[in-house]
Amino acid sequence: MAMWIQAQQLQGDALHQMQALYGQHFPIEVRHYLAQWIESQPWDSVDLDNPGEETKAKHLLDNLVAELQKKAQIQGGEDGFLLKIKLGHLASQFKSTYDRCPFELVRCIKHILQSEQRLVQEATNASSGSGGQAMDTLSQRHQQINQAFEELRLATQETENELRKLQHSQEYFIIQYQENLRIQAQLSSLSSVPPAERTQREATLQSKRATVETWLAREASTLQKYRLDLADQHQKTLGLLRKQQTLILDEELIQWKRRQQLAGNGGPHEGGLDVLQSWCEKLADLIWQNRQQIRRCEHLTQQLPLPGSIEELLTKLNSDITDIISALVTSTFIIEKQPPQVLKTQTKFAATVRLLVGGKLNVHMNPPQVKAVIVSEQQAKALLKNESTHSESSGEILNNNCVMEYHQATGTLSAHFRNMSLKRIKRSDRRGAESVTEEKFTILFESQFSIGGNELVFHVKTLSLPVVVIVHGSQDNNATATVLWDNAFAEPGRVPFLVPDKVLWTQLCEALDMKYKAEMHSGRGLTEDNLVFLAQKAFSNSSNNPEDYRNMTISWAQFNRENLPGRNFTFWQWFDGVVELMKKHLKPHWNDGAILGFVNKQQAQDMLLSKPNGTFLLRFSDSEIGGITIAWVAENPNKQGERLVWNLLPYTTKDFSIRSLADRISDLNHLLFLYPDRAKDEVFAKYYTPPLSKPVDGYVKPQIKQVVPEFTTPKPEPATGVVFMDQTASSSGSHSNNFGVYSSISDNLLDPEGDFNLEDTMDVARHVEELLRRPMANQWSSQQS
Repeated sequence: MAMWIQAQQLQGDALHQMQALYGQHFPIEVRHYLAQWIESQPWDSVDLDNPGEETKAKHLLDNLVAELQKKAQIQGGEDGFLLKIKLGHLASQFKSTYDRCPFELVRCIKHILQSEQRLVQEATNASSGSGGQAMDTLSQRHQQINQAFEELRLATQETENELRKLQHSQEYFIIQYQENLRIQAQLSSLSSVPPAERTQREATLQSKRATVETWLAREASTLQKYRLDLADQHQKTLGLLRKQQTLILDEELIQWKRRQQLAGNGGPHEGGLDVLQSWCEKLADLIWQNRQQIRRCEHLTQQLPLPGSIEELLTKLNSDITDIISALVTSTFIIEKQPPQVLKTQTKFAATVRLLVGGKLNVHMNPPQVKAVIVSEQQAKALLKNESTHSESSGEILNNNCVMEYHQATGTLSAHFRNMSLKRIKRSDRRGAESVTEEKFTILFESQFSIGGNELVFHVKTLSLPVVVIVHGSQDNNATATVLWDNAFAEPGRVPFLVPDKVLWTQLCEALDMKYKAEMHSGRGLTEDNLVFLAQKAFSNSSNNPEDYRNMTISWAQFNRENLPGRNFTFWQWFDGVVELMKKHLKPHWNDGAILGFVNKQQAQDMLLSKPNGTFLLRFSDSEIGGITIAWVAENPNKQGERLVWNLLPYTTKDFSIRSLADRISDLNHLLFLYPDRAKDEVFAKYYTPPLSKPVDGYVKPQIKQVVPEFTTPKPEPATGVVFMDQTASSSGSHSNNFGVYSSISDNLLDPEGDFNLEDTMDVARHVEELLRRPMANQWSSQQS
């Protein structure tokens, strides 16, 4: 309800925009009386492109109708009588309107809530100034666009008024011209009149004709001037329209597309299209009005030809304004929801295409069909050069045709492709060291329709962001690298799909930080120290000074083609492995600040040796993709008085699928403080697995616990690898003593660099756990007897 309270405080144009959101499709009374309920419902959880979610949408519709009926029933007294009838009627109206199309209700409410939130946010920023310089710039730009629209509206209204004056003047001129012809006809008929009468009448008619012809000559000159002046006004208006269209299409729409592309790397959501659509619709309306005015001028010229160059001028104006509206229509056929940029064959995917001016130009009166085909980079280049590539494609997409739908509630004309699937792909010859995961394709969406009663016919096309096609999940890592590089460093208006081979290290840092924060769903991104660590890895450099890397460039080959020195993986493969590990298992710990991560072994040692024994930290493995290790400081068990920093062999996703990080840290009693000085339970206790429940039918579930042999007290002989704790209930209800099942592990658990190899330990753990899952009655009966 908080949003509705704020929405009611809007003023001026913002209030008008908010009010315009409501109408017969969704009366504002429903928003008012069900404000709290509406704002608490999971509208965003409904995927409008998934037909399987229609049941969820139907459930929301039924609940809304029930809420309206409930609200109606509680109305009492004289003042509530009319409201009771009104709400009851609205409940019935919603049921009948949306029962067969519940998705439309969800789409309508999502649009309303998003628009209200935007309007409230803009009003808040404007009043408090909290948006900073960027928000001020945005407001100024929007204000500039709105002022230009007002100027265009006034100019169009002025030319409309002048055109009417011209039309009236021309109509009067034609009447007078017809009068002159009548006078001439009368003069011609005087031959049959008696001479005396003829002389008198001839003199009178000659005088009238002279007067009319003088007036016609003067008025013809005036009409010609009117026509030229009006053409000049139209010329100026076209200049303003071009300028406004350039601002909206070449700046605002391009920026929206750029935000959409960066959102593919985890950047902020590109934002809705409502404002852009309203601008484009205003443009379309003004362009169409001016085009109709110019055509009326042409008609007036044809109706009354006069000497001069006005016909050529009007033909040029008509051609120019047709070009303007053509550019608007073709540029506003856009992809609202991009297909996935890493596209696996035989996998369902979705996309949404919208024509921003479709509703305003009544394209929905005869909804066009949109077709999707996949094309190669070379074919995309040929398309932009207007070379003939009709029907050419680089693969076969199933369910690739869709009819555009008009949504009256939002005024949008869209095609929702919900069940496309790439059946096959035809690859081109690769260049040099290029791999299949570096080859880029794009989805071409095209349609044809007419406006103005078939007056203008358009064949529109739009290309998706670059798509990398894979056939196996193992290719996802490298395909994502291609997509990230392209999204981050593509220039607007480029030739498909050229990107620089080298970029500044700072530019790549921005892209990596954006990706990392998005995957962690956190504002905690990569610090300067983290980025120095990554620079050291990327450039094989030991400098700790960030300034040393600021002007360095990194190539695509260094990023994801050449392996890191001494490793069998690339820089990106290592970084992506970290992201995947964190995303799947360790995201809460990163967001809590518990994982330092980007620290090498020597840095960890320097940090820990100054801390008390038992202090530990978590760092990413240098040697293994998607690995994280625990480093801690403790006494050397083989040399009294010596303190060492120990490193466990890295954990991976496989390990955390068996036992969580928090539980593993809980198991290791020698780990006391998380660097620098936080008690480990203070940080990790909320993630510990709760204690096992009481035995059921004489059985308890076995539990894996991790032990580091050299740091276990009392020390097992020869070493304890994994301890499985179990208790068995006897028939009398008493319990046998705890017992341990030990796997014998050799003393070389420490690698030469001080790492524990727990891989063998966990293999034994999994094997014994499987044994313990089997029926135990026969196994334990001999012990109990």
